[in-house]
Amino acid sequence: MKLKEIITLVLKGIAMGAANSVPGVSGGTIAFITGIYERFVNCLNNVNSEAVKLLFKGRFKELWQHIDGNFLCAILGGVLIAMFSFAKLMLILLADYSIQTWAFFFGLIIASSIIMLSGISKWRFTDVLWLIFGGILGVAVCTMTPMETPDGLWFIFLCGALSICAMILPGISGSFILLVMGKYEYIMEQITAVLSFDSHAILVLSVFGLGCVVGILAFAKLLHWLLAHWERQTMIVLSGFVLGSLVKVWPWNSYVAVDPLLGTANDPHIAAAVIWCIAGAALVLGLEWAGKHSQE
Repeated sequence: MKLKEIITLVLKGIAMGAANSVPGVSGGTIAFITGIYERFVNCLNNVNSEAVKLLFKGRFKELWQHIDGNFLCAILGGVLIAMFSFAKLMLILLADYSIQTWAFFFGLIIASSIIMLSGISKWRFTDVLWLIFGGILGVAVCTMTPMETPDGLWFIFLCGALSICAMILPGISGSFILLVMGKYEYIMEQITAVLSFDSHAILVLSVFGLGCVVGILAFAKLLHWLLAHWERQTMIVLSGFVLGSLVKVWPWNSYVAVDPLLGTANDPHIAAAVIWCIAGAALVLGLEWAGKHSQE
């Protein structure tokens, strides 16, 4: 692989990592726009039992070829560069511009769900039932998941396993899964802390990474089977789930003593929140438009 190709792949990885740093923008969408989606998904699928066998047999050259190692390292290197670069920024925005940032996420997720639903044609009554089921599931998961979830390594492992699967699901990002599980800010904090060689952060991210590997091995085949045999139902349920999860990113969730809906009435940030919500939606719709035109 030539240096120019490696640099190009790293830059594409940086774009994917930047997208995955915010809930509602899928790194898969960026991969699709930049023309590497199919190759990237194939790489993830090849991290399978066959890869494990090659590893334990010491056949490293065959393993490297099996997983398309040069390509995967260049992309993941770019993703890591972006995530380490964006983590501190996201923490600052959430701390100092909380309402505007959550409103931006709100717009991102609304637009993502609309795009997912736009791919469904000739709606039937059963489709509506699947959508309602997905919405109820999303609300239930988000309302039953406390704002503070366990910091135990077992839960971090689970977060890694589930969030990596989002990379092969259309319209959903790993950050969105972390958000639903109440660990988005926590993982961003660990990414920032690891730059200072914090031993605890290194341990947490190592367990998170292990969860990602196990998630690919355990769940990727199941997700592909669902999309191959039940694509319509799967996409509708996922769309409903994403819409239901909006309760988690409502910008005024920080209001505790009052009803968050009523709490917006006299908030001086409401105009800014609306603008940022529209900006988030416009970003996702713009990426979708770019993706369609890249196919032509």
